Amino acid sequence: MTESKQIRFWLIGLGLFVLALWLLAGMLLPFVVGLALAYLLDPLVDRLEAVRLPRWLGTTLVLLSFLLVLVLFVLLLVPLVQGQIAHLLEVLPHYATLVKERALPAINRLLHRLPPDDMERLRAAAGTYAGDVAGWIAKVVSSILSGGLALFDVLSLMFITPIVAFYMMRDWDVMVAKVDAWLPLQHAETIRAQAREVDSTLSGFVRGQALVCVVLGLFYALALSAAGLDFGLVIGLVAGLLSFIPYVGSLFGFVASTGLALLQFDEFWRVGLVVGIFLFGQAIEGNVLTPKLVGDKVGLHAVWVMFALLAGASLFGFLGVLLAVPVAAVIGVLTRFALRQYLSSGYYRGVTPEP
Repeated sequence: MTESKQIRFWLIGLGLFVLALWLLAGMLLPFVVGLALAYLLDPLVDRLEAVRLPRWLGTTLVLLSFLLVLVLFVLLLVPLVQGQIAHLLEVLPHYATLVKERALPAINRLLHRLPPDDMERLRAAAGTYAGDVAGWIAKVVSSILSGGLALFDVLSLMFITPIVAFYMMRDWDVMVAKVDAWLPLQHAETIRAQAREVDSTLSGFVRGQALVCVVLGLFYALALSAAGLDFGLVIGLVAGLLSFIPYVGSLFGFVASTGLALLQFDEFWRVGLVVGIFLFGQAIEGNVLTPKLVGDKVGLHAVWVMFALLAGASLFGFLGVLLAVPVAAVIGVLTRFALRQYLSSGYYRGVTPEP
């Protein structure tokens, strides 16, 4: 088979795969989550298998342990979050009054300094954008409320995902061997090398970044709660979770906690303490956590990850968010491979390589 026919064959296969993904996106969520769990937990099963434990038993122990830890975490966290939500409903009128007394007069003083023409343009723009934002929010809420598959998605995640994860982990090595046997013989070694690089990149980023998110979430939650900030637990945990998206978690936590501190505290030093918590957390993340847990050799730049997550969410929703980082890792590895091929070719050197 000629090289052009091979390229055409693989491009057609890729197109059919993307089309199937697009058509089946609504029911793939539990399978993708199960596959992700199997990928993350498979090294633990391999270690148990290395000490002569049957693979089915090792898979069962690892999966049950993970589910037990998850359930205990939810049981511990839910009452705390419920308490903070109840407290939020109590103090929300008070915070609304503070915003009206402190923020609105300052905004009015600033607006009165503007020329009348600028004021009119600002009001027109604010009205337009407010209408757009309100329409977008209404559309999102309507889609959530009218989503008849929402309950089905939750139930499928609860019951189908563990089953998928169990069989994936139990048969992981067998599936890898099968796929390896199907590789085109002429390019098998090249494909294996790129697959190993994808695995190294993906595992290094996902597992390392997950640890960074856990550490940051616990630090922010405990530190903000110790500083006496209302809802510090929720803000800290959400900021840690959103840290998977570069810069978004820290920006959300900083803005939310600082704004809340300005409303809650009359002493400036306590507001400075909240700001210092996030500055310290960012310093620890950038200089200790990310270099040690993620490393600088995974090949996934922060901007590339942000673009992949936003593009995946735009195209496939939550399923796209789950697939964004793996796809970004694959594209990154293939791009670096193509660049190496180009730099060693006559297209770059300007000479025709010898046969």
